[in-house]
Amino acid sequence: EFCEALFGLRRRTGGEARLFGRPFAPAAPIEAIRAGLGMVPEDRKHAGLFLDSSVRDNVTVALRRAAGGGLLHRPAEDAAVARRFIEALGIATPSDAQAVGNLSGGNQQKVLLARWLMRGLKVIVLDEPTRGIDVGAKSEIFALIDRLAGEGLAVVMMTSEMPELLGLADRIHVMAGGRITASLDRADATQEAVLNAAIV
Repeated sequence: EFCEALFGLRRRTGGEARLFGRPFAPAAPIEAIRAGLGMVPEDRKHAGLFLDSSVRDNVTVALRRAAGGGLLHRPAEDAAVARRFIEALGIATPSDAQAVGNLSGGNQQKVLLARWLMRGLKVIVLDEPTRGIDVGAKSEIFALIDRLAGEGLAVVMMTSEMPELLGLADRIHVMAGGRITASLDRADATQEAVLNAAIV
């Protein structure tokens, strides 16, 4: 719910969000996207990916523009962009024409990340980014998130996995009952501190 409110998918009932110091309250996802924010949903198969479509089309759908009631399609340009991001993110696929539904969960998650990164985002919101993927793929996703943050992308991650919290986050906000119960810097974040704040 918190992710959806940030992205304009859900009406906010209270509180205030600020993006780079300015009030931020998108009424719809398009407003969030125009402000430089993207979101990878928890349920990638039903809320993120077009499973029967190719890796290429899933990656480049963010480049499409409305044109005369349809979508402007540039196959050669799409293919070149897709290949660049497939290589940059290490997406394991036989080709960019492969149906994304045939990829592993970790590679599907990378496809979603690639889709947003090509838009030159300022902030990406990740909702349970390692849900339903194997241990090896989790390590790859962790390394990718860490790399993106190191390159200057602001990463807001929701997770219920303690190792992810303590291993990746520079700052942790604990939520319970719809409100923030603790804000911890990395140096002060311990499993005990997080759990104590979560059961307030």
